[in-house]
Amino acid sequence: MAVVYLGLGSNLGDRRENLESAIHKLEDHASIEVVRRSSILETAPYGKTDQPDFMNMCIMVETRVSPLDLLEVVLSVEHDMGRVRKEIWGPRIIDIDILLYEDLELSLDELNIPHTEMHKRAFVLEPLAEIAGDVVHPGFGRTIETLRQELEAGKTNS
Repeated sequence: MAVVYLGLGSNLGDRRENLESAIHKLEDHASIEVVRRSSILETAPYGKTDQPDFMNMCIMVETRVSPLDLLEVVLSVEHDMGRVRKEIWGPRIIDIDILLYEDLELSLDELNIPHTEMHKRAFVLEPLAEIAGDVVHPGFGRTIETLRQELEAGKTNS
């Protein structure tokens, strides 16, 4: 079983219920088991700021699903929940990002693992550090907690 970390966010409708619903839909997949969950953070929007605040969290799953198949599952959950992709960083019912998949480094048009922007986003690093603080980011060779502290201190992570 592969250990995978996912980031979830919602800023439309019942945000907390949207997060819970997404987790349940992921758990409904026969080869995905949610093992750990972070607490939920309420955060200001990133990038496009003229929209409602988000609720964000991270989960750890164990799966036999390949990275590309997991992407299909994630996109299917988003679609089933009514996500419509109108604009980059726009409001959304649910957003599910594959952050880490074991220590895999993958760069494809449709999927990058680790997530290419996670080290720049406190709304990802804070809940991820809560459940995976000692996990080493395969691209940077530093723990998630170290990346979180560096971001908090205003250091550029590269």
